[in-house]
Amino acid sequence: MHPIRQLKQTIIQLVKTMYNHDFNTEDLPLSPTRKEFSGDYTLVTFALTRAAKTSPDQIATDIGDRLVQDYPAIVSDYNVIKGFLNIDIQTALWVGYLEALSSNPLPAFPRLDERVLVEFASPNTNKPLHLGHVRNILLGWSMSKILDRAGYEVVRVQVVNDRGIAICKSMLAWQKFGGGSTPESSGIKGDHLVGDYYVRFEEEFKAEYSAWQTTPAAADLVKAAKDKSDPQKPPVSEEGFFKSYKNTYFNEASTLGAEAREMLIKWEANDPDIRSLWSTMNGWVYAGFQQTYDALGVTFDKSYYESQTYLLGRDLVDKGLDKKAFYRQEDGSVWIDLTDVGLDKKILLRSDGTSVYMTQDLGTAEDRYRDFEAKRMVYVVADEQNYHFQVLFAILKRLNAPYANGLVHLSYGMVELPTGRMKSREGTVVDADDLIQEVIKEAQAGAVDRGESGDIPPEELAEVYKKIGLAALKYHIIKVNPKRKMIFDPKESVDLQGHTGPYIQNAYVRIQSIFRKAGEPTSGSSLAGYDLQSGEKELLLALSEYADHIQQAAEQYDPSHVANYAYAIAKAFHKFYHEFSVLRAESELAREARLHISSVTAQILQDAMHLLGMEMPERM
Repeated sequence: MHPIRQLKQTIIQLVKTMYNHDFNTEDLPLSPTRKEFSGDYTLVTFALTRAAKTSPDQIATDIGDRLVQDYPAIVSDYNVIKGFLNIDIQTALWVGYLEALSSNPLPAFPRLDERVLVEFASPNTNKPLHLGHVRNILLGWSMSKILDRAGYEVVRVQVVNDRGIAICKSMLAWQKFGGGSTPESSGIKGDHLVGDYYVRFEEEFKAEYSAWQTTPAAADLVKAAKDKSDPQKPPVSEEGFFKSYKNTYFNEASTLGAEAREMLIKWEANDPDIRSLWSTMNGWVYAGFQQTYDALGVTFDKSYYESQTYLLGRDLVDKGLDKKAFYRQEDGSVWIDLTDVGLDKKILLRSDGTSVYMTQDLGTAEDRYRDFEAKRMVYVVADEQNYHFQVLFAILKRLNAPYANGLVHLSYGMVELPTGRMKSREGTVVDADDLIQEVIKEAQAGAVDRGESGDIPPEELAEVYKKIGLAALKYHIIKVNPKRKMIFDPKESVDLQGHTGPYIQNAYVRIQSIFRKAGEPTSGSSLAGYDLQSGEKELLLALSEYADHIQQAAEQYDPSHVANYAYAIAKAFHKFYHEFSVLRAESELAREARLHISSVTAQILQDAMHLLGMEMPERM
């Protein structure tokens, strides 16, 4: 049994006897003793004062005395500091736990009769995946693996935004300027090729808009805007007017804008030529996406496409009207009033009967429930959509959807580079494929600079660099709490001495090096009689907390708990490695015990990194 569980049970039983009162684990919080104090675990006694009718210090002393006297096989010593009881657990108990942990180092969670659907990625087919998508994908993938480990049945899905005006911009630019180019003829990956034409459209539109700004019609609009400007506000400048007028120009006066809108109308009317072009170009993009997903090591159980879901949700609108949850305006539009829950009034159907994004999301949620009957759905979407999901979840609760209480928005902050924000339309986005290659190159360059790859067979080097580079990329992103904005620095991510994935991999590689020289620990060997030293016990204590961190990550939808735990374990092992010799241990028993500690460490590190989507090299 885990020492802390045994200690908790003992304390609950003892306190009940001492004070003739039933307490639960919440009343008797136990946590690892802070490093500046002596002890393994600390009991907070303040909740016992009413039942004990004495001071926290006296309660702690009384409990400590009884633990040492009545349970000497469990507790060896104690000390009291201001009502906190710091407890030393018998070394023999830790040694027994090490033996048990060596046989089964990874926590086992009972399988739960609950299915969780995790939606992540959400790419657009007018551009390749970029750094922002990478954070989304890595959060979704690691979260799905953590939930699976915590006992849930997990379904992984993506929603592909494959229709709309942005897609038509790429298609129109290819028609006008592509010259029939394909991924095969150009040698350009499909999603990159289509993304290039999206950027080309924006460049051509920018040139058209700039030329229009020199026309008399534009001058007249600027003059009218200045004439109508509020005298209480700063005067309208020509530059300010053209900046704010850009979308209006696209929708009302632009030749390119009119052609793109006409293409969208034809798409919605199922024009065979437009649909054929759309299908072809989207096929290029899907093939490109798949290559990136393969490189990142992620898969999906099902993909939903906006072209198939954008008309969904109208039956829910009818249902909401029947339930009086929605109301119809005089112009025929349908709304919901959410002001009573601190939100606003939201349109669900326009007066012409067309749906909005909210309606589509309602229909997609219902569609997925029919597909998988998952009563918990986790949406991995950037924090720019926080309000959208508050409204979506509130509407589904108003409709009494059977899954409404299990909706979670795993909101995450923007990813920036040291040079600042990225802009898709200007082609300044950091491409996911380029980023993957860059971190692999950084990993290779670092290994060459350190001269550390000499003992790795040449045929294995490429795979080792790939594992190190991808761990650098993934860990650098996942270690940050999702709600925080972050800056990604490729060079910093591969630092073997920093808070990085390669630093954790290095701890694992060190252990494999020990095993190559000393052999692995003997399975089922007895460690009875070994006197664990404080540094060894410190690492073992940290290893014993793995299950808690998985549970915490699953409950809070935050994989950074597992990431930072893995770093703490790696750091503790590096300290252990420098303090204690395994190959030249003072006795065979010490050597065997340290081999067991090293083995458990390696397995937990490997498993934790696996939950985060990272692989461990044997050498680096």
